[in-house]
Amino acid sequence: MTTKSQDRRKVRLSRALGIPLTPKAARYLEKRPYAPGEHGRTKRKADSDYAVRLREKQRLREQYGIREKQMRNTFNEARRTEGLTGENLVELLEMRLDALVVRSGFARTTAQARQLVVHRHILVDGQLVDRPSFRVKPGQLVHVKAKSEGTEPFQVAAAGGHAEVLPPVPGYLEVELDKLQARLVRRPKRAEVPVTCEVQLVVEYYAAR
Repeated sequence: MTTKSQDRRKVRLSRALGIPLTPKAARYLEKRPYAPGEHGRTKRKADSDYAVRLREKQRLREQYGIREKQMRNTFNEARRTEGLTGENLVELLEMRLDALVVRSGFARTTAQARQLVVHRHILVDGQLVDRPSFRVKPGQLVHVKAKSEGTEPFQVAAAGGHAEVLPPVPGYLEVELDKLQARLVRRPKRAEVPVTCEVQLVVEYYAAR
């Protein structure tokens, strides 16, 4: 899939879900805050409870850009973890390496973060990690490989080039952007995680299946 077709898909999906999944989609939503298609502007009949839960699950899944199998596996882990399942789910997703690369300002989007990880530009505690789903532990340092620091994408990031499209750095991260490094100081708390989601509806969706 080309970059342009990926962009179009993300914009269309953003409009369908009612949340911006990329900076470009955010601009489109400002102009066209309705669902795609010929009936997008018309008032639709009320969705069923199932449809509402499904859409909320899709919202969360697409914000992290993961497959359904990954989502379900993380949900099952969240259910086994002490505490509220929905909050656990978001917190576990947020500790993914690709998610933290975005939150730290090293990348502009989750898709770009995943690409940086897969192309072997990112280290955790000095060890190369090329798996976007890698679970970062509190205390670990996420940083850019020395050979990659001088490349244009990371020079843009180090200069704060993504700041205008990203939310503020959350409290569970300590970021030194000029050094292209960030430390996960503790486990994220759901209230701090900058994703749009009614987590209880996601729990209800999986509980009913």
